[in-house]
Amino acid sequence: MPDMGELDHPEIREAVRRLCADFPGPYWRALDRERAYPEAFVRALTEAGWLAALIPEAYGGAGLDLSAACAILEEIHASGCNAAACHAQMYTMGTLLRHGSEAQKRRWLPEIAAGRIRLQAFGVTEPGSGTDTTALRTTARRRPEGGWVVHGQKIWTSRAEHSDLMLLLARTTPKDRVEKRTHGLSVFLVDLREARGKGLEIRPIRTMMNHATTEIFIDGLVLPEDALVGEEGQGFRYILSGMNAERILIAAECLGDCRWFLEKAVAYAKERVVFGRPIGQNQGIQFPLARAYAQLRAAALLVREAARLFDRHAPCGAEANMAKLLAADAAWAAAEACVQTHGGFGFAEEYDVERKFRETRLYQVAPISTNLILAYLGEHVLGLPRSY
Repeated sequence: MPDMGELDHPEIREAVRRLCADFPGPYWRALDRERAYPEAFVRALTEAGWLAALIPEAYGGAGLDLSAACAILEEIHASGCNAAACHAQMYTMGTLLRHGSEAQKRRWLPEIAAGRIRLQAFGVTEPGSGTDTTALRTTARRRPEGGWVVHGQKIWTSRAEHSDLMLLLARTTPKDRVEKRTHGLSVFLVDLREARGKGLEIRPIRTMMNHATTEIFIDGLVLPEDALVGEEGQGFRYILSGMNAERILIAAECLGDCRWFLEKAVAYAKERVVFGRPIGQNQGIQFPLARAYAQLRAAALLVREAARLFDRHAPCGAEANMAKLLAADAAWAAAEACVQTHGGFGFAEEYDVERKFRETRLYQVAPISTNLILAYLGEHVLGLPRSY
């Protein structure tokens, strides 16, 4: 397959590829069968400093920008690995970096950068609200003796069982007492090591892919005063920038998936001979792969533009959402073409196609569905009436 042209951060990409070479298909297959957490892989990424890429050097990190983080995640997925076990550490810490107090940053960021603790969990989605974040019912109330008490439930909170810290979004002012539904939400940094068994319970959810996701039940969890990140009631605004970073980083992973599928399919189409000729000679094989490659190149341009805007602190909501939409579509098109190219072998575990097929399918739905992105673009970019 032709290369992607002049890719950014070539040294970072090469270093990530070398690390991923130590975690080939059999490693991921074994974990997938048991739905086990890739502890060794996450440890290797942590020790190499890649999960601290966005933490400023003053706090022990690499001080890289989002564009570099995108290169890291893209290469992980292009190498056949899966960053879902740890990618949240890159985008969840953005809320702490941009809105946390200096005391919070000095307390937590060096520990995260050193790999002594993990910030992997992001408690936002709830069973009754889904993507309608302003409808969440988890509440945090001030206690007369100080601190906060939290009640509620979260779902699809991935990696909570393997994280030391969790960012939690809760309503601190009832909806009937705020001017806008987006007001009155606050962000808290929860130390899960202290919270588990003391008002917080984590239950795993088994899914079609190995994603270490959970639901969380909170009943009377007491948090200290300094668990609040930023100003009370401003949490919705805080998580928006984190959501833009999340969309861009997930889009980069989709680019990596797309490259993996295309490389795998093109190689197989050249070597697989049926009726006396390589199957890649047939237009029925060629055209879907060619179209997926064109989608990949177009999506890559938008992912890089979205990352550039984010790094300049410029508005990038539309670009972040479009990047995620196009990259996820490109990855899914490549996945479909890859399975079709392999035929029955595409369903065989040893080829890794079916595993990656399941993993990349998630990004049509999460962290935001393609339909909701289209609704966002229709209303906020094209100025059409609200459709939901």
